[in-house]
Amino acid sequence: MIKQLKLKDYILIDELEANFHSGLNVITGETGAGKSILISAIDLAFSSRVSKDVIKNGCDKAVIELLIENTKHNLSGLFEENGIDNFGSEIVLTKEITQNSVRTRLNGTLINQDFLKQIKSLFLDIHSQHQTYVFMQPKHHITLLDNYAKDVYGSKLEEYKSVYKKYVDTKNLLEQAKNSADNTESQIEFLQFQVNEIEEAEIQSANEDEELEQELEVLANAEKLKELTGQAYWAISGDDGSILEAFGKIKQNVSKASGMDQKLEELEQRLIDVVENLHDIGAELRDYSQNLDNDTERLNEIQERLYLLDKLKRKYGGTLEEVLKTHDKLADELSGIEFSSKNVEALEAEVEALHSQLVEIASLISENRKNYAKVLSVYIQEKLEKLELPKARFEIAVTDKELGSDGCDNVEFLISTNVSEDLRPLAKVASGGEISRVMLAIKSIFAQSDDIDTVIFDEIDTGISGKASQSVADEIKELAKFHQIILITHQPIIASKADKHFYVRKSQSDETKVEVYVLTGDNKVKALAELAGGEINEQSIEFAKSLIEA
Repeated sequence: MIKQLKLKDYILIDELEANFHSGLNVITGETGAGKSILISAIDLAFSSRVSKDVIKNGCDKAVIELLIENTKHNLSGLFEENGIDNFGSEIVLTKEITQNSVRTRLNGTLINQDFLKQIKSLFLDIHSQHQTYVFMQPKHHITLLDNYAKDVYGSKLEEYKSVYKKYVDTKNLLEQAKNSADNTESQIEFLQFQVNEIEEAEIQSANEDEELEQELEVLANAEKLKELTGQAYWAISGDDGSILEAFGKIKQNVSKASGMDQKLEELEQRLIDVVENLHDIGAELRDYSQNLDNDTERLNEIQERLYLLDKLKRKYGGTLEEVLKTHDKLADELSGIEFSSKNVEALEAEVEALHSQLVEIASLISENRKNYAKVLSVYIQEKLEKLELPKARFEIAVTDKELGSDGCDNVEFLISTNVSEDLRPLAKVASGGEISRVMLAIKSIFAQSDDIDTVIFDEIDTGISGKASQSVADEIKELAKFHQIILITHQPIIASKADKHFYVRKSQSDETKVEVYVLTGDNKVKALAELAGGEINEQSIEFAKSLIEA
């Protein structure tokens, strides 16, 4: 659920912090006060497209931050896969909007829009007069039905999905096998020749040629290297006039001088270090010179090896790394085309057996879907009657389709709100007031199997009054037992059911500002009285109190 919303320099708001209740959160205020700002901010936090117009005039950027409490979904694997820190049950979603960019972070890590869409599908369901959400989209209807009846045929559906995956994989193997069977024997022989040619070269590493080139350079210049390093050794460590001899005399003089002046002790030590280093360098040059051989046999071996490797590079790639990649590719291709006709026949038999198994499981699932679709259709229609849509007809249509990842059924919600109209797809219901009540009716039925945390209704009371308002209020309060609800309302009956009541007020002095208050006690009574009567008087106060006590 959404625990907290923070806004900074957003539209008409300098800074705001709103802490929400786990149950029913109601937002009221005068027309034009800016009630939708809170809901639009939550929606924008999860949206991929955000206009820079939401930045408050005179400011460089707007910031929206949501603190989300997660108690239903295991996201540790998803977070680890995307390099996101796991803060346990708390998730921080931040959106920063500047004149030139929009950045979205989850627990401090930048995320892309596809990932944001995944998160939204788990935590937020929003419905307004201008937005549709999950229940309006036919592609989700089969999932809603299956989730509701998961205790009945959920295990069968999981079995079906497992078999379907195996079926698809086996069909792909069969296709490869059939394609492979068309290859001629000469193609197989040629591939085998190429693979063998690379394997017989026994390439040691992708850098073998570079290492051999370096060794070849040394061997080709062995005499010169021996001469140069030998001369360098004698210059350092020779008997007469060597560098070490000269440094020895210098060190003796400085050593005597340091006995007279301690300031020279550091120089003395540095000279000692130099002499020791020169001893080491001279020894290494001597060993190098003495061990360097003019190995003509090894020279010839390297030249022959480089010739072979160059030949392979010309045929199979410009580098040894490419040659090795080509070997793997050719080996895979060779392995693929060595399927025999017996492999094809075996795979065909397996595909047929898996298809038969899928048909059998899908038929059982389809039978259950149709039965539960009828039951749910009745339940939802009864809810619609309670919500003052007595002439409404609702049907969950289950029709046949070719086998797919979820079975052999298409599922779609159909409705008619008028006696004279035929059943039509839910998404084509025109009236805003009808859509709100239909969504509420469906939500009420699916509440216990729906894993979405927060449901937002923007003015769900549009087009309703009187008895319908009471029915809607009761249903919303019931729905808030299963979901966090955030809604804007003009109906005092609905607002009176709030677990937390937010009041939005717009003030205008030097600049226009929107402020949000949490109402309790007498303030809540006054707000309900104003909603009921348009003004606060003794009669509206008494009515407001009666609503709270009801």
